[in-house]
Amino acid sequence: MWLQVWFGFLVLILVLDLFNIQAIGQITEKRVLHSTTGLWATWGPWKGCSSSCGEGVTLRTRQCQRNNTQVTCAGEQRQYKSCQSMLCPADSVPFRNVQCAIYNNKPIPGSSNQRYHWVPFYEASIPCDLNCLATGYNFYYSFGRVLDGTSCGPGSDGTCINGQCLTTGCDGILGSGVINDLCGNCGGQNDSCVHIKDVFRLPYPSSGIFDYKNVTRIPAGAMHIKVMDRSRNILALMSLSRGYVINGNWVISRSGTYKVAGTEVRYSRATASHEYLEAAGPTDEDLYVLVLFQEQNPGIEYEYWLPKDTYYNMRTDSQTARQAVNFVLEARVRTPTFASVEEKRPENNQFYDNTDCQKCLQFKGRSQRRKHYCQSDFVIRGKVLSQKIIGQETRYDIHIEHVYKSKFPLVQREYIWASNKCDCPKLQDHKEYILMPSRHMNYERTLNRIMLTNNTYVRRWSQHEDYQMEQLNRWCRRSS
Repeated sequence: MWLQVWFGFLVLILVLDLFNIQAIGQITEKRVLHSTTGLWATWGPWKGCSSSCGEGVTLRTRQCQRNNTQVTCAGEQRQYKSCQSMLCPADSVPFRNVQCAIYNNKPIPGSSNQRYHWVPFYEASIPCDLNCLATGYNFYYSFGRVLDGTSCGPGSDGTCINGQCLTTGCDGILGSGVINDLCGNCGGQNDSCVHIKDVFRLPYPSSGIFDYKNVTRIPAGAMHIKVMDRSRNILALMSLSRGYVINGNWVISRSGTYKVAGTEVRYSRATASHEYLEAAGPTDEDLYVLVLFQEQNPGIEYEYWLPKDTYYNMRTDSQTARQAVNFVLEARVRTPTFASVEEKRPENNQFYDNTDCQKCLQFKGRSQRRKHYCQSDFVIRGKVLSQKIIGQETRYDIHIEHVYKSKFPLVQREYIWASNKCDCPKLQDHKEYILMPSRHMNYERTLNRIMLTNNTYVRRWSQHEDYQMEQLNRWCRRSS
């Protein structure tokens, strides 16, 4: 009996010992795991600038707090950011050139005692190596890495640090990779602004009266603005402070960059049916997008990002927004229709003819052909794709097959206008003609169009007519 009790007591002690050993082992393991990961101290101050003038880099460090040498800290011990001291003199030598010049008149390993003068070589594969070209020779040599703070190359945004080409994040730290979100916040998550995206679908006016129509108001503070049109209609842009900026007053602007509302707007009309506006923003005043119709509207797409506060204020103050749009349309956009132009035109303006339709003129004979050819702004062979009565005029959609003569630029497809609705001169759809139209500027010199009048030379195209045009082209050049 005592033997059994004694044996049970021993078993109990062994079980307790095993439990304690496991518990102690777990505690020891946790302590070991904890002790292998150190903690970073706070960052120290930024230390100077690597360059005495111009662009350079500055450095700051932090210490890993640890109990022994086996302990490590996760992350970088050093951080670099760009710095700029005073401006360098105009005749100063670039930093990479200075580093190459150190090796002037010194032998290079593995070569004879010949000496060279060195200048930077930028076409090597590793931009942060000190690659130098021997002046007067067709070889370069790599002298190792460039010094920290050296530019990665001409036109590059990168800076060499420890042999790596690093770009500056929006936090100012080289190589951080932190960027601005679409709301303009460094390292943000696009949650402080609202994405506005819509399509303007107002149809082509059935009355045929030309005028600018409002598309949308883009409020101040907008970013990442995009407006796109896929038609022959013409986009226009304006602000209250400057009025028209792009394609205003019936004058087509060139593709390019325009400064307005505190930002740069990039405008492109790459083809007759593809047009867009883009701006990074943010804008410091409202912008207004308008359209000048020439054909049916397939839809004008626009989008931008707006800070939430501005967006909510805009929604609650929609009446003010509508008044602002109306003010723009009345004060800046309103232009005379063709009817009002007709009332004010000079007496010798022959382009707006509302008289009753009469018999169309027919031109015959070499002298008539020669006279019109030499005096016309354009001589073209064109195919009529379609025609449409708009107001008191006829608009022909012409595909230009060949240009014999042109005083002004033409695109492959043009609208050519007849100053009446009598189909005079008579042009049939899907037929080819020799046309000698003129460039027309209205009395205000704001509307630029190609016009046919009752006195315009028009003939059906033929091989014989084509031959005559080529002969006249040479004759007019000789006589001039």
